[in-house]
Amino acid sequence: MQLQMEDMDLQRAIANAQPQLVESLSHDPEWLLMKAKHFLPHTDLSHVDGITDCKEKVMLLLNALESAGPILWKQFIQCVCMEGNLPMDLEILLMSVSGEGLNQKQEAFAEASTQSPSQPTGLERRRHGSNSHPNGKESKQQRLDSAERYRHLIVASVCQRYGNKRAAGAAVLGQAQPAAFSQAFVNLVIRQSKASRLKERADKPREDSAGMQEAEECVDTAVKVSDLFESVVSSGTTRVILLFGKPGMGKTMLMHRLCQKWAEGALPPFLFTFLVEFRQLNLISRKLTLKELLFDLLLPPEDCPDTVFQHLLENAQRLLFIFDGLDEFVGNIDQPSSPCVSPALHRPMSISELFANFCFGKLLPGCTVLVTSRPKKLPDFLLSRVDLLAEIWGFDREKVEEYASHYFRQHSFKEQAIAHLKNNSKLLSMCLIPALCCIVCVCLEYLLRKRLSKVELPQTMTQFYIKMLLIFISKQQTEGTVNEDTQLNHHRTAILGLCDLALKGLEQKKIVFYVDDIPEHVKEFASLHGLLNVFEVKRSDSLPEAGHAFVHLSLQEFFAALYLMINNAVDGNHLKKKFSLKSKWILKNEARTEFMENFHIFLSGLSSKECSTFLTLLAEQNQAWVRNKQAAILQSLKKLAATNLTGPKIIELCHCTYETQDLELAQHVGSQLNFKYEFRNFRLTPLDVSALVFIINCGRNLTHLDFAGCPMELDCLEVLASCKNIEHLSFRSRKYGDEFAAALSKSLPKIKSLKKLELTGGSITALGLTDLAQVFPNCLQLEEINLQDNRLRDQDMGKVIGMLSRVEKLKTVDLSHNDISVKSVLTLAKGATTCPNVTELHIRKDTIMIYFSGQSGKVPRSPNLRRREQKKENAAQIRSVKLRLQDCGLELQHAGEIAALLRGCAHFSEVDFSGNQLGDEGCRELAKILSEVHISKQLDVSNNQISVDGVCCLLSAVNTCLNVVEFEASLHHQTAILKFIGDKEFASTHSRDTSRSGDQSGGSESQKSVVSRKIRLTDSGFPTRDLDKLFTVLKKCSSVSELDLSNNALGDQGVGKLVGLLPELKAVSSLKLSGNQISLSAVFGLAQCLSAQGHIKSIDISLGNAQSVHVTFWETVSSTRSAGKFLAHAQHLENDRCFRLRECTVSPKDMDRLCQILGKCTGLTELELSRNALSDQSIERLLMSLPRLHSLKLLSIRNNRFSPNGTLLLANSLNLCERIREVEVRSSENAFLHLARRIESQETSCRLTDCSIGQNEVEDLCRILEQCGRLAELDLSGNQLGNEGLRRLLDRLLQMHVSRLLNLSHNKISQDGVLHLINTLSTCRNVTEVQVSLCSKATSLIKFTREDEPRKILRLTECNFQPEHLPKLFSLLQKCTNLTEYISTNNNMTTGAVEDLLRALRKSLGTLRISIAEPWVRNESIASLLQMAVQPHGNVTEITISKGKGLLRVGVGFPCQTEKMESVVSRLNQFGLEAKHIHFLQRVIEKCTQLQELSWSHIDLNNAEEAMLANALLTLPTLRKFELTSSSVTPSGMGHLVAGLQQCHAIEELNLGSLGLDDTAILKLVPGLHKMPLLKRLLLNNNRIGSEGCSHLAEALKNAPHMEEINLSHNKIEHAGLEKIATLLPEMQNLKRVNLSSNSIGPAGGEMLAEALARCRRVEELLLARNHVGDKTAARLSLSLPSMCHLKILHLQSSNIGSLGGTLLAKGLVECQQLEEISLSENSFGEGAIRTLSEGLPRFTRLRKIELKLCGIGDGVSKHLALGFSRCPVIEEIILSWNSLGDEGALELATVLPRMARLRMLDLDKNRIAARGAKKLAEELAKCGGIQVIRLWSNPVPKNIEESLTKQDARLHFSFF
Repeated sequence: MQLQMEDMDLQRAIANAQPQLVESLSHDPEWLLMKAKHFLPHTDLSHVDGITDCKEKVMLLLNALESAGPILWKQFIQCVCMEGNLPMDLEILLMSVSGEGLNQKQEAFAEASTQSPSQPTGLERRRHGSNSHPNGKESKQQRLDSAERYRHLIVASVCQRYGNKRAAGAAVLGQAQPAAFSQAFVNLVIRQSKASRLKERADKPREDSAGMQEAEECVDTAVKVSDLFESVVSSGTTRVILLFGKPGMGKTMLMHRLCQKWAEGALPPFLFTFLVEFRQLNLISRKLTLKELLFDLLLPPEDCPDTVFQHLLENAQRLLFIFDGLDEFVGNIDQPSSPCVSPALHRPMSISELFANFCFGKLLPGCTVLVTSRPKKLPDFLLSRVDLLAEIWGFDREKVEEYASHYFRQHSFKEQAIAHLKNNSKLLSMCLIPALCCIVCVCLEYLLRKRLSKVELPQTMTQFYIKMLLIFISKQQTEGTVNEDTQLNHHRTAILGLCDLALKGLEQKKIVFYVDDIPEHVKEFASLHGLLNVFEVKRSDSLPEAGHAFVHLSLQEFFAALYLMINNAVDGNHLKKKFSLKSKWILKNEARTEFMENFHIFLSGLSSKECSTFLTLLAEQNQAWVRNKQAAILQSLKKLAATNLTGPKIIELCHCTYETQDLELAQHVGSQLNFKYEFRNFRLTPLDVSALVFIINCGRNLTHLDFAGCPMELDCLEVLASCKNIEHLSFRSRKYGDEFAAALSKSLPKIKSLKKLELTGGSITALGLTDLAQVFPNCLQLEEINLQDNRLRDQDMGKVIGMLSRVEKLKTVDLSHNDISVKSVLTLAKGATTCPNVTELHIRKDTIMIYFSGQSGKVPRSPNLRRREQKKENAAQIRSVKLRLQDCGLELQHAGEIAALLRGCAHFSEVDFSGNQLGDEGCRELAKILSEVHISKQLDVSNNQISVDGVCCLLSAVNTCLNVVEFEASLHHQTAILKFIGDKEFASTHSRDTSRSGDQSGGSESQKSVVSRKIRLTDSGFPTRDLDKLFTVLKKCSSVSELDLSNNALGDQGVGKLVGLLPELKAVSSLKLSGNQISLSAVFGLAQCLSAQGHIKSIDISLGNAQSVHVTFWETVSSTRSAGKFLAHAQHLENDRCFRLRECTVSPKDMDRLCQILGKCTGLTELELSRNALSDQSIERLLMSLPRLHSLKLLSIRNNRFSPNGTLLLANSLNLCERIREVEVRSSENAFLHLARRIESQETSCRLTDCSIGQNEVEDLCRILEQCGRLAELDLSGNQLGNEGLRRLLDRLLQMHVSRLLNLSHNKISQDGVLHLINTLSTCRNVTEVQVSLCSKATSLIKFTREDEPRKILRLTECNFQPEHLPKLFSLLQKCTNLTEYISTNNNMTTGAVEDLLRALRKSLGTLRISIAEPWVRNESIASLLQMAVQPHGNVTEITISKGKGLLRVGVGFPCQTEKMESVVSRLNQFGLEAKHIHFLQRVIEKCTQLQELSWSHIDLNNAEEAMLANALLTLPTLRKFELTSSSVTPSGMGHLVAGLQQCHAIEELNLGSLGLDDTAILKLVPGLHKMPLLKRLLLNNNRIGSEGCSHLAEALKNAPHMEEINLSHNKIEHAGLEKIATLLPEMQNLKRVNLSSNSIGPAGGEMLAEALARCRRVEELLLARNHVGDKTAARLSLSLPSMCHLKILHLQSSNIGSLGGTLLAKGLVECQQLEEISLSENSFGEGAIRTLSEGLPRFTRLRKIELKLCGIGDGVSKHLALGFSRCPVIEEIILSWNSLGDEGALELATVLPRMARLRMLDLDKNRIAARGAKKLAEELAKCGGIQVIRLWSNPVPKNIEESLTKQDARLHFSFF
């Protein structure tokens, strides 16, 4: 019964497995036929021989064997399991039902079935006891026998598992793949690498390194499998070999191959080889000893385990341990805690610890450890322990062809298949990865078998996996051709289960599954179709059992990705979370992505349109559902493209994008990525490059590819050739040598857009360069070639230029850092000078740069163009070459070759021989030939070990070489540079000189002076003995224009000799003698030169630590001087001359001598003495000498501390010299005396500010000032007068006769001092105004006027009067009966005090205006303030209440005129007031009968009482002006207001600004406007008036013939409303002011308005700012401006006017010669418009203010602008802030400051002015007494310079406030 059951099980198993069994056996039908004849010797099988179909033959043989009975059938099945190469799952299935290894018959059969040692493998292995040896006393021979038996046991196991037949299908996808069943092994490409680079790759997974250049020894070299062990030196220590490779490269397959080779005896060094798989180790949770690892987990010995173990320990050096798949280990492997201590052999350890101790040699020291892994998570200690590092690169092209040849060897279409692979570059790139190669072959075989007319293979890896799945399913169909859709639908449930298994495994870091993990139907499906492997696994002490795993990890990833795409529970958001490329690429060690190497790529691939049908069938959903999921992935890719990605990440993104095959996405990704793709230190495969090319080709922009340190297969270059958008290609690695160059040369011509090629840091020699040079001419766009740091030698250099000269567009070649000598340098130089298209050769040490002209190739041209080109070609023949041979070791012996080199070239622009060793003699040789050499710019022979003799030789060339314009030399810095003038400039100058000189004699001399020359001989320290030699040469340089002999230690004697040469230097304009250690004696000598030689313009001397001497000269008209007499232009006598002496101690005696010398100097206008520590006696001698300096205009004494007596001496200079017009002393350190040219009766000024003048000096000062009868202004601000000093000064005020201003600010006065100042209003008849403030400003001013001026004003601010001061104040005010205006601001005046003040103020006749500003005004009611306003005696003519400012202002007329009470009462009766209001209003109206102005601001007209008061006051018949601004008005309040306005028939000015009036309110206001026939000014600014409101206004104002001003700024006027206003304006014949700023006026409205303004001829002010009117309006306005002949103010800031409009506007403005103020800020005029405006500025004779803020003004137009400003005679304010003016612009403006006598303020905030510009402004400001401030906030001036300049002149403001 039991046997029958077993037979039935066998029959069922065979029936289920028959398709797979037939498929497996059909690959070797002859072997099956042989076995059938063995088992059926009496059966005739001849009829089977003639059958050609393999499967049919197998089926017949199996049927015959099965018919022979169950016993023979079972024996046959067992034989097939032992000898055949069946898939593991099939073998286990058949063995489990047929019985195995349990009886002697079966063992005998196994022994007889093969001659080679083999051991049957099943689900169980027999183990004998571990105590087999008797008491450990067996002999050595016995131990060897046991070890030998164990070795044979391992060999048998290896042969069983990895033998030739078993290895047939294991190539890549595992043993179960039917397609690879009979494939032979194909060697892989392996390259030895370096551990440090991989360590960096592990630390930063797939991240770029810093792009470091790899060392020479870092070059990867190809190795064979046997080399892996031969390269490791046997040293008695454990050797560690790390073999890494990307997924699918065949690492596991190679390990199986190694085991097989060892079993065959191919690895004789190793007695034992153990293969340990990390996927198996993942299953071990407990700790193991070494013995348990070897004998329990791997393979136990048949007997004597202790003996075998001891033998292994003794022979550890001959053991090979292979640890496969380190990347698959889920645990953490850390360095042992005590790596130096060996663990006990019998101590249990974790798997991690066991592995680490193997690597550190603590277990089985001396063994060889081979580890395989993907290049990802690798322990640091492992990398430090690696002895040999190698990488599996997979296949190359030859290996692909070899694999395909084996694969298709039995097919008739073999050649067709191989050709198909070779001709498809994308397909070939995939096949370089062995796993993909196998899949491609499977798919190709399937398609070719169908004999289709056209074979269409998938395009992506994902599509290949899908196709492979479909093929495997279809191969198992026995019902003929079945539709793929039907097959998928039939197996849908199993596929979904397999997908679920795959994803759970990845999420749980599980790649080995047990039987319980897999549903039965899934297992059957996967096993049948070869998708799962079955193998024996052990878990700790448990018995062996079956383990399942996907045949490749990438297949598990594919099914996991597929699960997400077809599962209904996974929506788009969940999919985006799973598609986490960030965790994939950045957080490489994150647990949940441990095994997801290709997961994101498969997800991307499944998002392609080509996969939609496949997904729709599996998901049983419609296309829209699938598209939504795919869109989620595509959206994730788009977002990723916008992030900052490194090189490896870009490659991954390209792979993902390529998998989608979405061209729109590819184009988007290409546009988002940077135009420069940088790839650093990671290996690139052809498949990587193929994906990259796909992205670049889909983009629209040219790109730069930069590969540095990237191992790259040569096949990558062929793929790269298909990229059409590469503009710049860079390779940098020692790996790239001649072979690489040869391969690259085949691809370069195909890259049509290539402009720049870099091959740097490589190993290219002349051989590689030759290959490249042959194809360079075919690269039609190539402009730059960089071959830096290669292996080019001396002998190669001579060919380089010739080889590359044929590249038509070539511009630059870089050959730096190659091996060259001096010989090579001269060879290259000769080639460069003779090659027609070389423009520059630059060699400096290891740097070699060659520049070419880069002319385009020839194409057909029209005759005219050909003639032009011929002219250009003729001009180009005189080519200009730059030759730079720096630091090349050139010596005197090379001088002859250098001379020949220079003569051989027609024209050089620059020649640079600096840094060589030519010496004096070499320079002499060069100087001899200079006249024969054509150099247009400069010759540099610096750092050539030259002395004074060499300098003199080169200096002589200035005379002999006519085109030398400058010579610069320094012996200290070893510089020597000759500069030349170009041929065109020389010819031009020569022709001008010839025409100027006419028939004059001395032609040779004239020719030498054609060009003005500069000579700079600095920092040379010429010895005294060499000075005569030097000056002899200099004397011949008569044409030198600038001579600089600074820092040469000339001393007084040397300077004296040089001064004697000046008459010979006829063309000199500048002489610098700084740093020559001169004394005051030389200063006197130079001063005498200024007196004796009229051609000297200025002398500037500083004798400080860094001495400086600069002498400038006037330009000459004639080029000759005879007998030392200078023929100068007559105007030189009139021009300003200057003498500056700084940092020199000048005694009184020296001052006398200096002044005596300068007194003889004609035309000396400026004398500056700075930092000279002048004593009072020296100052007095100087001031006494001033009358003798007849031409002097300015005397400056800066940074000189004055004593109080010195300050008085300076003030007394007003009495010593009548030409002095202004004396200014600042901070007792800086003094400026301005003098007039002639003695005239002019006013004078004295400013002694911050000079510490106290009450003790007042008497002396007053005596001095009383002698000056013309004193107009006296400024004593910032001193220490105090109340007493102030009193003393004011007592003598009448005697000082000050006629304009007395400034006493910041003199520490109190309220008593204020009272002293107020008293002057009554005691001094000519005092017109007193202004006092005790706040931080501390202002104290007294202004004077003529005696007939009746106006007297008193301004008091923050004086904080106390009660005891008020009586005195009121008393003084009562005495001042002529006071016309009293202004009090925040003086601590209470309401009671104000009422008393108002009653105290009175006058006999006229008007008195009283202003009170106090905080309490804001809180008082209108009634209270009105009651206060009527307190003064007299009639109230003005009432102003501004609660926003806390201001009450009252105008009072004297004498008082009263109105009859009857008229007052009758007016009050109109309002129906209550009795309580009658008395108050009666008083108000009685006092306000003469009221003309009523102004209220920030009040609340919502109050009925206040509205009633306003209404009552508006009815007064004399009211001329009414203002209600910034107030709150309700509809009821508006009603009262409108009603009152309708009574204002005499009103002339109406201001209702900032009330929020809209069109409705305007409509209510219009009736009142109709009743105002005298209205002149209407201000409705800052409201909400729109087009409708403008229409109502226009209608109302038609009857306003007297209108002079209309202000509608800051409203909402658009085109329709503007049209009404534009129509109205020309009808207002008296219109003077128009303000339409900040509205919504556009270009069309602006043009219409500009046209209307042409008829407004009386307009004086036009304000149109902040309307975007644009250029067209500006152009139209330029036509209207000439007719507006009275225009004074124009505002067009922020009007969107550009260059064109600005230029036209500037031309129109010049016709408005009455303009006083122009504001054009915030417009982008450009330089052209600013230049046009500058040219017109001189015509603005009345211009006072101009604003050009934020106009983009730079230094380029500063000169024109400054010149224009200087010609505006009354300009007072210039605003140039927020522009781009730098130091040059500041210098130009500073130069013209003294010419602008009326200028008060220059605003240069927020520009680019640095220290130099600021210093120049400060220097010139000293000459400008009228300027009040120059603003320089937010300019790049250092803080210390700011502080210094502010101290020097407080008018320079560097702060914002």
